[in-house]
Amino acid sequence: MTGAEKEPSIEPVVDRLAARFPHVPRWHIVGVVGEEFDALNAGRIKTFIPTLAERGARVRLQTEFGLRAASE
Repeated sequence: MTGAEKEPSIEPVVDRLAARFPHVPRWHIVGVVGEEFDALNAGRIKTFIPTLAERGARVRLQTEFGLRAASE
């Protein structure tokens, strides 16, 4: 997934995670989501990258901040 392809996919993921983790700075969420997208970029099937990146970022945020999402 190139940078141009990744950009539209990242924003909705960041928005959803920012709503679930209002106590986490948005810039931090953007960084975590970007790292997750980059880690998954080597895969052959690109369709599920946004979903997998969101899940990975959510788990990382929960672990890092020791908190549950706002809706949980």
